[in-house]
Amino acid sequence: MKKYIKDQIKKSYETKQAIYENEDLLNKIEEVAQKCVALYRNTDKKTILAGNGGSAADAQHIAAELVGRYGFDRPSIPSLALTTDTSNLTAIGNDYGYDQVFSRQLEGMGQEGDIFIGISTSGNSANIIKAFESAKKKKIMTVALTGRDGGKMAKMADIALIVPSSATPRIQESHILIGHILCDIIEKEIFGEGVGR
Repeated sequence: MKKYIKDQIKKSYETKQAIYENEDLLNKIEEVAQKCVALYRNTDKKTILAGNGGSAADAQHIAAELVGRYGFDRPSIPSLALTTDTSNLTAIGNDYGYDQVFSRQLEGMGQEGDIFIGISTSGNSANIIKAFESAKKKKIMTVALTGRDGGKMAKMADIALIVPSSATPRIQESHILIGHILCDIIEKEIFGEGVGR
């Protein structure tokens, strides 16, 4: 059993090594970080996140790091996870269908200039795709946080961050790593001494 445990750890760090060596992906992570920093520096807009299952938990986790704190005490940073309001989710799901649970919320709460981060390991979650469609109509920038080949979301997004793996657990582990990196950069650039160049 210990060998199996070590194999799982090895697979996790091999995925992160692949990200570490992928200059295109690193450049895109940097681009998303820069867009978020510019958003928070120059406007009163927000980041909005959504996903299903484990990706819903990641959306909530990342939003909480921004609204609360990531590494040090500072003013709250506006961020919203569309996965937390059970009345919205169940009402929209019941009245319009589960495919609309995020797009309908974006229609009501999203503003031009916001950034929407849709999280899906496959890149093919129908309700995130619908949310991207709503975001485009409202001139909200879209970021796809995906894995595998990026799926349909990668083709629709303004920026696609595609984890180079086909294993859902490895993709999810890497998504939260990327989310933490974004939170860290945003916090330090806005309220700290930056992250260096």
